[in-house]
Amino acid sequence: MLSERNFARQIDLTSLQLFVAVCELGSIGRAAEREFIAASAISKRLSDLEGTLGTTLLHRHTRGVRLTPAGEGLLHHARAVLYGLEQMQVELSEYADGVRGHVRVHASISAIVQFLPEDLGAFARLHPQVKIDLEEHLSPEVLRAVQEGATDLGLCNGAMGAGGLQSLPYRRDSLVLVVPRGHALASGGPVAFEASLPFDHVGLHANSSIHLATHQAATEAGTPVRVRIRVTGLDAMCRMIANGLGVGVMPERAFELLHTGDALQAVPLTDAWAQRQLVLVARDFSTLPATARLLVDHLTADAVRQAA
Repeated sequence: MLSERNFARQIDLTSLQLFVAVCELGSIGRAAEREFIAASAISKRLSDLEGTLGTTLLHRHTRGVRLTPAGEGLLHHARAVLYGLEQMQVELSEYADGVRGHVRVHASISAIVQFLPEDLGAFARLHPQVKIDLEEHLSPEVLRAVQEGATDLGLCNGAMGAGGLQSLPYRRDSLVLVVPRGHALASGGPVAFEASLPFDHVGLHANSSIHLATHQAATEAGTPVRVRIRVTGLDAMCRMIANGLGVGVMPERAFELLHTGDALQAVPLTDAWAQRQLVLVARDFSTLPATARLLVDHLTADAVRQAA
């Protein structure tokens, strides 16, 4: 068996690129046309790759090629390697253009809508040559991206657990029940989520932390949530509720920022899970690049001041 060092030396990146091209196009001939290389040269590289790995990667047949289980495994890893190289090229080219840092952040919609515009705006004014690559994802997806190294930092609901990652407190928020003004639940003060179960709901994505919390509460109450329609954004939820399609649960600050006019009302929830801690997660904060650590310090400054 090859040692790790010898394995890395013998794997040829061009061969990986051609292997991926053949897999994507399903044919050595079509890959040769796209990559402007002779089909025989590709076939030789693939044979050499199979020899290095000691296993068959492709079954060749008259209509093209078919991946073996080993080939499917290599395809997954080859794409990750090639993507990483592309990202490295992009980031290093930014240094040549004067950018002194690049931080990747994945965050939940709650963090993005409520807090990140102001926080990242302030950070950008302090550090104008640091580029921040922000993507919106559900909290479980944020955790997975950090675990897999697809992002440097994650911001998500702390109730999801850190999944073996390191975490720091970011902000607290409160969930409210949003109802049309004049609704039966609009005038009696704070309510338990269970009180909303007789009514239709406008729900979020099935893997969102809010969906998981509300469905867990409904399960404990012994009554299912009557989801009439599901949306992917908090602004869409407000519009659906305003047009009589049900009630919904969202963060209070997000409601205040998104809702204009007097068609809707936010009713506080008395459930313990409605008080949430948003957290910043990383695989290891101490090993982050200097620019990412600067962003961590900036995003957690409020939490540090509140704890003092």
